[in-house]
Amino acid sequence: MLIRADRLVTADDVYEPGLLRTSGDRIVEVGPWTSGTPDLEVANLAPGLVDVHGHGGGTASFSTNPEPAIMAHRRTGTTTQIASLVTETYDDLEAQVRMLAPYVAAGELAGIHLEGPWLSEKFHGAHPVPLLRDPDWPSVARLLDAGPVKMVTVAVEREGGIEACRRMSERGVVAAIGHTNADYETTVEALAAGASGATHLFNAMKPIHHRAPGPIVALMEHPTAWLELIVDGTHSHPSLVTWVAETYPERIVLITDAMAAAGAADGDYILGTLAVEVRGGVAKIAGTDTIAGSTLTLSKALSNAVAYGVDPLVAVRAATIQPARYLGLDAGDLVVGGRADAVVLDEAWCVTRVLRRGEWVS
Repeated sequence: MLIRADRLVTADDVYEPGLLRTSGDRIVEVGPWTSGTPDLEVANLAPGLVDVHGHGGGTASFSTNPEPAIMAHRRTGTTTQIASLVTETYDDLEAQVRMLAPYVAAGELAGIHLEGPWLSEKFHGAHPVPLLRDPDWPSVARLLDAGPVKMVTVAVEREGGIEACRRMSERGVVAAIGHTNADYETTVEALAAGASGATHLFNAMKPIHHRAPGPIVALMEHPTAWLELIVDGTHSHPSLVTWVAETYPERIVLITDAMAAAGAADGDYILGTLAVEVRGGVAKIAGTDTIAGSTLTLSKALSNAVAYGVDPLVAVRAATIQPARYLGLDAGDLVVGGRADAVVLDEAWCVTRVLRRGEWVS
């Protein structure tokens, strides 16, 4: 199949116009347009989107019913995705990791993210406080040994937090700082120990104070820490999103933090063990004002970012190659020999068609 794009975006280049040629599930040619008769002509073509933090979609959660959640996001452009799990008991989390492992082995998922139970009681968000724990290494290792865990969110100020970051880094597991009450100094220590990212920057972490800058400043000033952003208009103000994108364009990572209502209607849902109400597309723990994930798709996050004023090429890379590099995934780019995953985008940078493994997703 030969596709001609008015603009073709890869991790390192922009071709205007460009071409993508596929054979089976692989890319066999990519670069500037030369000549030929294309099978398809499009405005913008980019790598398939990569979501490294999402809990579900299509009315389903990854922890209980992965297939509808996978497809809800795939249909909207996410060709590579991580299944995120919220805080539950160790027994329940181990069972969920083992249940998801075959989906990773089959290539339907790219790995598993444990967002809990090693989080701060003060910044617990949509995680049940009675189940939060210190990250003692035997307990962490138990869940890492259960299956293909790629990332763990840690409140690094908890007892054992710094050591957990060090040991996870040694095992090739990403330690992300989040749901944290850590001070600036502890965050710097955790980053030096091997932590490499911020779980939804700004949200569920100690805010900035001019005499106590806290984790946000430490994460932003670190030269290689990845900065997750939920660009749904609820979690972070548009002006803050554009400022971070302009200041740290090579380190931002767009995520969804989506729960079951992503791609579905308002209503009552369950996130882990907690009841969630979704009204007007905003998810909150039932009876409270606490945000409980989002109803976002990554394609919507991308178009939102552009609408806010983020450079479209920065936004594309923040939704493709940068999350892939964050977790060390073989995805997020258009390269010869790589998997034929791509998205067609219109002039407003909204996804209109999805190519995964060389086949169009219905």
